[in-house]
Amino acid sequence: MKNLARIISVIVVIAFIQGCANIPINDSTGGKIQTEGYLAKNNLLDAINLLTPPPKTETAAFRADEEAEKMIRALRNTPRWKLATQDVNLTFPQATEHFSCALNIPITAATTPHIYNLMLRTRIDVKNSIEQIKEHYQRPRPFMVKNIESCFPPDEPKLRKNGSFPSGHTATGWVWALILTEIAPERADLILRRGHAFGYSRLICAVHWVSDIEAGFTLGAGITARLHAEPQFRYDLDNARAEFAAIREQQLPLTRDCTAEANALATDAFPWSEPRMASNTPRLRLRN
Repeated sequence: MKNLARIISVIVVIAFIQGCANIPINDSTGGKIQTEGYLAKNNLLDAINLLTPPPKTETAAFRADEEAEKMIRALRNTPRWKLATQDVNLTFPQATEHFSCALNIPITAATTPHIYNLMLRTRIDVKNSIEQIKEHYQRPRPFMVKNIESCFPPDEPKLRKNGSFPSGHTATGWVWALILTEIAPERADLILRRGHAFGYSRLICAVHWVSDIEAGFTLGAGITARLHAEPQFRYDLDNARAEFAAIREQQLPLTRDCTAEANALATDAFPWSEPRMASNTPRLRLRN
């Protein structure tokens, strides 16, 4: 009887271990809004070490920044300017809807809780990853240097206290674009184009330089790669894929004017409106 009891105990323990292996992570939606990202604060990317510093004044790189800022002023008070103004909003629940046209589904906590939660938590990861480097460089923004009005003046007081390099909006939009491309690969072109345009809306708004935006793309790609090492993120990503597969056939009505968005994006005829070739992306700088 003792041997039988030991055998039963071993079987129970093995079954428990196997069960834990098959159910590695809890459903992070949990029926509530998440207030934490996937990455622990002691396990974030070292953005200061990763990115090339912003260009100094009186350099060719800074002159290129100034040329781009001057050229982009032609879009003020156009439909593209209006879209850039809409892209300012990173407040939830509205923020997820920036990509609803590209994904062709409404992205809300009610209709797509897994996708919504994935975007919310990764937004927190970007914010945590970027705070130190912004404080480190404290780069003045274009509207400050050129003494012009941004696309959303109410944000200007806080932006004056928050460094321009790198662009947190760009990093966030690019993380979302890369993740959503994995969720809906058949819509990759539309999603990536929207992610790129989301970043360059910050140039149109006069709140970031081109070099800030390019650094944001690099940081966003790095954060996305880092997220894939997290089991909880991968679990949630799988749930989001299944969620999209289930909901895309329902043809739910969208809350955004996707025709107006497409028309605005069609005016992106500037050198920065499409992804740069690898030779033109920011260099990675490793310290000794």
